[in-house]
Amino acid sequence: MDLTPIGLWTHALDHLPMGRAREVAAEIEELGYGAIWIPEMAGRDPFVSAALLLEATERIVLATGIANIYSRDPLSMACAQNSVTEAFPERFLLGIGVSHQAAVEGLRGQTYGPPLATMRAYLDGMDLGFYLATPPTTPTHRVLAALGPRMLELAATRAEGAHPYFVPVEHTAIARATMGPDAGLHVEQMAVLDTDPGSARATARAAMAMYLGLPNYTNNLVRLGWTEEDIADGGSDRLVDAITVWGDEATIAARVQAHRDAGADHVCVQVLTPEFTGLPLDAWRRLAPALVG
Repeated sequence: MDLTPIGLWTHALDHLPMGRAREVAAEIEELGYGAIWIPEMAGRDPFVSAALLLEATERIVLATGIANIYSRDPLSMACAQNSVTEAFPERFLLGIGVSHQAAVEGLRGQTYGPPLATMRAYLDGMDLGFYLATPPTTPTHRVLAALGPRMLELAATRAEGAHPYFVPVEHTAIARATMGPDAGLHVEQMAVLDTDPGSARATARAAMAMYLGLPNYTNNLVRLGWTEEDIADGGSDRLVDAITVWGDEATIAARVQAHRDAGADHVCVQVLTPEFTGLPLDAWRRLAPALVG
C-alpha cells in the first residue's frame, strides 16, 4: 500500500452532500495527497463513505481514523474490511480504536471496557477469518489508534502499526522507540493556515476543546509531562502550539517534517477552520506545493 508520506485527515466531507464530497476527494487526489483519513462518530458509516470516495478516485488511499470497535462486532468489522479491500485492492486502510467512555456509554449505550484487554479480544475475533464472500486478491491492512506504551506495543504486534491522534512531536519519537523500526507510524497533525497568533490560536482552541475533555488524551499529555495548568481553560499557549501548528505554508511543512524526522512514516494533516463544519479546500490547495511538492 502506497500511502505516500503526506495525507489529509478530515471530517469535512461528512458535511457535504456525497456527490460534492466525491468531487472534493478527486481534487485532493489531483493535488498529490496520498491518503484521506475519515473519522467515525455519529455521521456517515465510514465503510460506505470509503467505498463511495474510492469509486470517485483512482489512486488515493482511504483510511479510517478511526472506526469505533463498539460500532460493530469483530466479525462485522472484518467482513466490512474485506468487502472494501476486495473492491479496491491496496487502497483501503482500516484504522480501529476503542474510542472514549463518554462516546461509547453516552452515545451508544454500551459498557466501556478496559481498553487494552478489550482491543486484544476484539482483534482475536477479527482474526478468526470467517468470510464467505469473494475474498480480496490483496492483503487487508489495519492500524490501531494508540497513545500509551502498551497499546503501541499491541499495534506493533497485532496490526501494521499505529495511528496516534492529538499528539505533539515528542510523542512521535516515543512511539517509534516503543514500536521499533518496522511498524507503521501514521500520525495526525492539526494545522491552522493563519499567521496571526490570536486568531490562529482561537481556531485551534475551538477544535481542541472537545479533546481536552477526554481522559484518553489528557492522560497521554500528563504522561508526556504536561501539567493540569497546561490542559485547563482551553490549553496553555505552549500546549496549543505543540498540538496545533499554525502559521504559513513553510511553518506547517516544517512541523510535518519534524514528525517525519521523529519517526513517522506518514503524517495526515487536519486543517482546522474557524467553523467546525468548514471545508478547508483553499488551504489544502495552498499547502499542497509545500507538503507534497
